[in-house]
Amino acid sequence: MKASKARVNAQIVQHLCPGGIETLVLDLMRHSKHKTLIFSLEGTREQAMEKWPVLKPFAERLVFLNKQPGFQPKLIKVLMRLFSWHKITSVHTHHIGPLLYGGLASRFSGIKSLIHTEHDAWHLADKKRRLLQKCLISYLKPLWVADAKAVAVKISDYLKTSDVKVITNGIDIDKFIPGDRQKARRQFKLPEKASLIGCAARLEPVKGQDVLIKALQCLPPSYHLAIAGDGSAKSALKHQVRQAGLGKRVHFLGVVDDMPSFYQALDVFCLPSRFEGMPLSPLEAQACNIPSVITNVGGSSEVVCRQSSVLVPPEKPFSIAEAILDLNVLSYRQTPRAFVQQQGNIKDTVLAYDQLASEPS
Repeated sequence: MKASKARVNAQIVQHLCPGGIETLVLDLMRHSKHKTLIFSLEGTREQAMEKWPVLKPFAERLVFLNKQPGFQPKLIKVLMRLFSWHKITSVHTHHIGPLLYGGLASRFSGIKSLIHTEHDAWHLADKKRRLLQKCLISYLKPLWVADAKAVAVKISDYLKTSDVKVITNGIDIDKFIPGDRQKARRQFKLPEKASLIGCAARLEPVKGQDVLIKALQCLPPSYHLAIAGDGSAKSALKHQVRQAGLGKRVHFLGVVDDMPSFYQALDVFCLPSRFEGMPLSPLEAQACNIPSVITNVGGSSEVVCRQSSVLVPPEKPFSIAEAILDLNVLSYRQTPRAFVQQQGNIKDTVLAYDQLASEPS
């Protein structure tokens, strides 16, 4: 009897910078029972390792293509050669750029298994992106996945299709666990007696940290805010903090490698995004048993324990402040961690994708 061919997965992302998609892809690689490589269209190994040291243990399974701005058709041939060299049997793309390059390279290489995941749908509001997406999906015919029901609904609205499967994101519940709050605060040099709100996200306007800073102004002086992450809005946010006289109450931590300890330091986690797909950070915080306040955008409602956390409308600082105060008096019918154990385990996500990858597309 002829032995079956070993499966080798390729996960393709635009870049490997700290973020939800990139964290998910790392977890898919770590937990899959099949050999998995990650291909980053942009950047170099040195740049990625410097910005995100958590990548270092996986260096041998990361491939960087250093793509330059604009359409680079030669990149398709480069990927085809790499797929052949690494004996890739299944390709999984994340967002439209990786779908364009990775999808075409996989089809030209004769790879039968092609999965494409959409992590949000608001970019499809742009007419050109919508047309490109339609053309690529029609030509490549991938197994098409949305990471949240809300994302699938939006895709269906924009592209008039119902051929989208939902596989929800998950996190490593063995890594994100409850811990010693005071020890964690000492680790990050955070005030040990304050009521501490935390936010972990890229410092970009879409993530809404400016709204959270406004919410802090509505809260008593005993409330402090710890912000993890980096991005283009960093200077503007620091200026906003100075102008509001909140310099002693807002703590910018930059990129944090030890995220479990960050969440363990908190009383409340808050993600005040203006747009989202299905965010991972609320799952991570809740797995550490931290109640959360999340704006009700994208798939956020699918990652919030309604018995211990709160959804609020976007762009409403007072609503955020009110929800944070209310969490202090809530009696939980279900712990945040119990919700994540049931609804957000990465092992369930990996199993669903591994099963899908075994189907030809």
